[in-house]
Amino acid sequence: MLTADQSARPPIGGRGRGRFADVAFRWLVTAAGAAVLLILALMIGTTTVEAWPVFVKEGLGFLTSTDWRPGPSRTEITGSYGGAAFLWGTAVSSLIAIIIAVPLAIGIALFLTQLAPGWLRRPASYAVDLLAMIPSVVIGLWALLFFVPVVIYPVMELLAGTIGQVIPLFAGPPTVRSLFAAGIVLALMIMPIITALLREIFDTVPADERYAAFAVGATRWEVMRHVILPRSRPGIIGASMLGLGRALGETIAVLMVVGGSPSIVIELFRPAQTIAGQIASGFAEASPEGISGLIALGVALFGLTILINVAARAIVWRLGETRGDAAL
Repeated sequence: MLTADQSARPPIGGRGRGRFADVAFRWLVTAAGAAVLLILALMIGTTTVEAWPVFVKEGLGFLTSTDWRPGPSRTEITGSYGGAAFLWGTAVSSLIAIIIAVPLAIGIALFLTQLAPGWLRRPASYAVDLLAMIPSVVIGLWALLFFVPVVIYPVMELLAGTIGQVIPLFAGPPTVRSLFAAGIVLALMIMPIITALLREIFDTVPADERYAAFAVGATRWEVMRHVILPRSRPGIIGASMLGLGRALGETIAVLMVVGGSPSIVIELFRPAQTIAGQIASGFAEASPEGISGLIALGVALFGLTILINVAARAIVWRLGETRGDAAL
């Protein structure tokens, strides 16, 4: 007669099939993980090989020179390929975007998770998620035809006429297509992504800590400032870096409003160009060696993205280790 424990055990055949399924599943997920690394290695390897002649010819000048004059050759590198202006435009426009988007995203996420009434919370969350799904070409057209000339340009004129007299960054005269406009459009594009991530991060703050703060007389503002934000600091950094990665690689929307001027500009209200914008605008008519130059820009953008993500992971890991929390 079988005991209760024996009757609860699966039959021997089932246990054998379970072991086989475990092994098969382990190999399946291992292969999936290896495929990601393989694809990444292929991307880095093939693009670097294609761009290597440009790196060899230009050396450090690729990162320091602004002279971009592609040559017509099919077999050698005869032109000049200085990517400093495109790196500058990419970095500055992304920095503007992250400075604007992160505070707005934190405020929206705090409102949705801590302050919004139940009847508003879900529709507002859906609206934020929907905004993140709008194609970039649609945002670019809207920004070019309405948002920048009607909303942003008057602000640029106001800044140029006031603090622009003292701070060169905001010196005029402003143009509709400019580095500042590109940064604003990028901020609109990455804000929903950061907000969605922060909303989930704020929801994971232990309720006991919030209730304890309320129990000792803290206001809602004090709970958000002294409990939720400090506990979520690693997550805020991680979400910001994901948004920054999106901003660095954005192409079509930025190409429509940045102006396309391959030069290093200090004034934010002047046209500039980004790496992704240069690749998109120049690839169709590029010569064979010009394509190698554009691929070199892509490799530089890839390397910049990797550096930023590694730095972000190090910061998050360090904060988690210091605070005793689990880093993202």
